[in-house]
Amino acid sequence: MTSTFIIALREGLEASLIVGILVAYLVKTDRRHQLRALWTGVFIAVVASLGFGAFLSYTSTELSPRGEELFAGTTSFIAVGFVTWMIFWMKRTARGLRAELHTKAESALMAGPVALALAAFFAVAREGLETSLFLYTNFKTVGAVSTATLGLILGLGLAVALGIGIYKSAIKIDLGKFFTYSGVALIIIAAGVLSYGIHEFQEFGLLPGTEAFVWDITSWMPKESFIAGLLAGMVGFDTTTSWLQLFGWLTFVGFTLSAYLKPAKTAKPVNVATHA
Repeated sequence: MTSTFIIALREGLEASLIVGILVAYLVKTDRRHQLRALWTGVFIAVVASLGFGAFLSYTSTELSPRGEELFAGTTSFIAVGFVTWMIFWMKRTARGLRAELHTKAESALMAGPVALALAAFFAVAREGLETSLFLYTNFKTVGAVSTATLGLILGLGLAVALGIGIYKSAIKIDLGKFFTYSGVALIIIAAGVLSYGIHEFQEFGLLPGTEAFVWDITSWMPKESFIAGLLAGMVGFDTTTSWLQLFGWLTFVGFTLSAYLKPAKTAKPVNVATHA
């Protein structure tokens, strides 16, 4: 529940802020009549994201056990790559996101309502499709569908509420700190998804070390227990963790967190020599 809540809150708030920026731009430039096109694009993006999530779930259930292992492992690695890229993308472009969206909206408005709908669609779909993929793989990691679904609903609900509050200036939060802290949390969750993907590839036979466990505590903590499920979703803990899983988790967290938390480089002042 905790992991899906964090994922849904972080990604949902990103999407809410993007929509809020676009809506505010149309309102402030007295183009309210274009809001229908914008909301059409947002609606189609949400439907596409839900459809993508349903497709992943349906495909997974229709595969053979061997095929499901390969599918789950592959989607896990893809999800880790996408979410890591998005975390660094948001860190790099957060300050200029409003200006970038305003520029794209202005260009789309000049081309007509269809172009504006497409601009809104791609802005939201980028977040939605990535979220669907990451949530699917996280659901597989957690195993407990009911609690994970509850976390998803609560996270998305809070994200939408915060987005509306920020748009109406009713809520003020330090978005810089929020995205930094939630980015750290997502990196740790992504490490768990990576560990799960390694496990699935080991089960399929593409990676070695299936039985080389660092620990095996299933005798006193079953995989289906609440504690095991909670730790699996939050940090990727597995009651039977192989050395390769542990190495992948530690390597990913170590390198990714150090790069993410590294202070941005500031441009050095240029000394201009003057001649008499």
